[in-house]
Amino acid sequence: MTQDDFDPFEAETAGESLDMYARLRRTCPVAHSSGYGGFWALTRHADVAAAASDPVTFISSVRAVVPSDPRGLRRPPLNYDAPAHTPYRRALDRTLQRARIERLEPRLRAHAARELTPLIERGGGDIAQEFGAQFPAWVTTEWLNLDPEIAPELATTAARWVRAWRSMDGPVVNEASERMYGIARDLVRDRRAEPRPVEEDPASSLLAERPDGRPLEDEHIVGALRQCLVVGMVAPPILLGSICRHLSQDQALQARLRERPELLPAALEEFLRLFTPYRGFARTVSREIELHGRRIRPGEPVTLVYASANRDEEVFPDPDAFVLDRPNITAHLAFGRGRHACAGMPLARLSMRVALAELLRRTSRFEVNGPVENARMPEIGAVSVPIRLEPAPNEE
Repeated sequence: MTQDDFDPFEAETAGESLDMYARLRRTCPVAHSSGYGGFWALTRHADVAAAASDPVTFISSVRAVVPSDPRGLRRPPLNYDAPAHTPYRRALDRTLQRARIERLEPRLRAHAARELTPLIERGGGDIAQEFGAQFPAWVTTEWLNLDPEIAPELATTAARWVRAWRSMDGPVVNEASERMYGIARDLVRDRRAEPRPVEEDPASSLLAERPDGRPLEDEHIVGALRQCLVVGMVAPPILLGSICRHLSQDQALQARLRERPELLPAALEEFLRLFTPYRGFARTVSREIELHGRRIRPGEPVTLVYASANRDEEVFPDPDAFVLDRPNITAHLAFGRGRHACAGMPLARLSMRVALAELLRRTSRFEVNGPVENARMPEIGAVSVPIRLEPAPNEE
């Protein structure tokens, strides 16, 4: 038996979790907990980055997160190791090149403007659960080329799935998951009948892959698309909610970004570092390793705690402060690193920049005006953030 170094259930807020990770970085950088069936946590930036870059020792095919899916489902590419992982990742990467992302921007701006309007007209609302949930559904719809009527259903279904997952409500998890599987199956069926250019359409790109001269199995293509339907819906509401809470507390920064929107790309990188929405993803060691005096045996799960690594004071001086234009901001691990770094990071950056730009452009001020609900593992941050906003003069 390995002694417990921390209890993930004791840290209920993001602040408490970050304080716990700071303590572990100082005193026990490779920490163990018996929570969720037992797992290890790497908390220092150097260790997390090294593990994420070593897919041979730290494999992804056993589990992707802690807590893991009790159904034991494995969907590509997140739950696959190379070489099985490679064709799925190649197919998705093909549809996320700069030229295509730039073509999506005008449509995303239009969606952001429309979805923000109800909050503007009411003078506020839950920025995470309303705008933060509805707008990402349109981002996913545009990327996957789904029928427009699916976007509202996707937003509702994904939100139900996430809430049920957090509360471990198995029947609702299964129900909502099956509906998203249905969307993925319909998409594959349609693209098989009428393929689209592979650089423009993820389903067509997956169908065109021929590793070893054979097509990918339909079941795995459906699984990959089902994963795409979820990954773009979980993180954005948390990140947007956390950013708005910070800007509510720092009105000077809020005003500065409103007056100088050209600063948003740099500000977003610092927000990603500070408010990484996933605590981290999990790996399983394939061989016995020893790190900082702790021995991890084959088959034991290890979480790479990106949220802790991104506040490592050895890498980021004054780690809990917002510092615009940090010299080494590219070292942050909000999107992971290595083969399993987030495939959608270009789209995620664009969509979050569009969302923030629209919110700042159409308001003269906003602030939190109610209780904030915090996420639980594996996420970290604010999942519900009620705000009061003052419309910009041209909105009145």
